[in-house]
Amino acid sequence: MPSIDLRSDTVTQPTEAMRSAMAEAQVGDDVFGEDPTLNNLEAMAARKTEKEAAIFVPSGTMGNLISILAHCARGDEVILGDRSHIFLNEVGGMSALGGIHPHIVPNNDDGTLALDALEKVVRHTDIHYPPTRIICLENTHNYCQGAPLPLGYMREVAGFAKKHSLGIHLDGARIFNAAVALNVDVASLVQHVDSVMFCLSKGLSAPVGSLVCGTKQFILKARKLRKMVGGGMRQAGHLAAAGRVALENQIEPLKKDHQLARQLAQGLADITGLELNLEQVKTNIIFFKLNHPKVEPEAFLSHLESEKIKILMIDPAVFRAVLHREISQEQIVKVLSVCRACLD
Repeated sequence: MPSIDLRSDTVTQPTEAMRSAMAEAQVGDDVFGEDPTLNNLEAMAARKTEKEAAIFVPSGTMGNLISILAHCARGDEVILGDRSHIFLNEVGGMSALGGIHPHIVPNNDDGTLALDALEKVVRHTDIHYPPTRIICLENTHNYCQGAPLPLGYMREVAGFAKKHSLGIHLDGARIFNAAVALNVDVASLVQHVDSVMFCLSKGLSAPVGSLVCGTKQFILKARKLRKMVGGGMRQAGHLAAAGRVALENQIEPLKKDHQLARQLAQGLADITGLELNLEQVKTNIIFFKLNHPKVEPEAFLSHLESEKIKILMIDPAVFRAVLHREISQEQIVKVLSVCRACLD
């Protein structure tokens, strides 16, 4: 019996259409700008986000890194959330490789950064302070239950940034999940940011890759930085072909992932010994806590694994489940049945 893998939407396998497109892709040397399939994908990404240009990168982490390096000089400061992926899970790249200083602001439970908190941390001109350069946002926000940051909030932060002459970079790894959840066009969600990175290899199911979008001048700078950190590729059109299929075919199906996430969350909330906030489940990510008097977190995790159910324990007794295209309604029913059997 195949496993039910809820660890992440990164575990998705490429679709048959992607495999065929990869095999048949016309390719060239991308460092020379001669890969037609990759050039087409970058143009498609720029159109979808209504930005001037785009660049393909192997990973979202590299996309965020070169974006921050393109916005900032050594000694500059970046404002970002204390639960942001860039701060927690990207190996401190901005500091290690760019000499850029992170200034942390608490994330609200909905993933937002309060404007009054931002106001307090913007540096004024002073010989003692690093200059504040950009604000980094995350949409959807992974560690805040996959919360989508709404269009109104994105506008508010844009107004704040303009007031203080700051740029905005958006870690939009799952920006299409946000657009689907909010029922808005993705371009409207990113219209006020200076740069955005989004992933092809999560819910969109491509095997590899992310895209960074921004102005032509910004992307030209990012292209050189990509080469610097080892991201210059050759016949990358084989990867880009899968990305094109992802953008053409896999955005609408994200709705199903959100629906199944809601179904799973409602079922988990009804099980004694599990705690979660249903109001926070709006996309494909669920966080829940084990609070059972007789079952330890490791025993719970081991029981799920014995039933071929894979899930992540993010913190002690805190678990994350991520829905994706390879999870069915029948599998959700099984997960809930196994959880009940373990905790009853």
